[in-house]
Amino acid sequence: MVSLEFFNSNEHLSGVSYSLDENQLRFTASANQALQNIEKRDDNDAFPITILENNVPAGFFVLDFGKDKFELTDNQNSVLVRSLSVNPEMQGKGIGKIAMMIVDDFVKENFKHCDEIVLAVNQKNDSAYHIYLKAGYIYDGKTRLGRSGPQYLMYKKL
Repeated sequence: MVSLEFFNSNEHLSGVSYSLDENQLRFTASANQALQNIEKRDDNDAFPITILENNVPAGFFVLDFGKDKFELTDNQNSVLVRSLSVNPEMQGKGIGKIAMMIVDDFVKENFKHCDEIVLAVNQKNDSAYHIYLKAGYIYDGKTRLGRSGPQYLMYKKL
């Protein structure tokens, strides 16, 4: 069973310290990189999340309420999903797709003011794009240029 929890370094750090290959690192940050980026920030608007499969860390992402989300939306009450990854040893089991389907309830339960989830996915990252579509995210034609090329801007209303 896939579930989500706020990241706990004592319980989750070793489980999310997996390595991503060069191709995956073109599209996302590793959990360790994302955690370092959060530490450098001067706000408390980013929340690291651990994806668990049967209570074992299997993946990671960040829910970011900071100003970066405004590159994707004008909605003050939105959250940006960033740095999503699944442990390569556990990929191909649908863990990422399920996580993106259940993040809605996690956000509604923990962030009552939030009414939209936004994200950007590289246009060459076809598998991630289709996972987001299957999880109910909408692409309505908006794009931006990301660090590894053009990205689709996607959203899901809560």
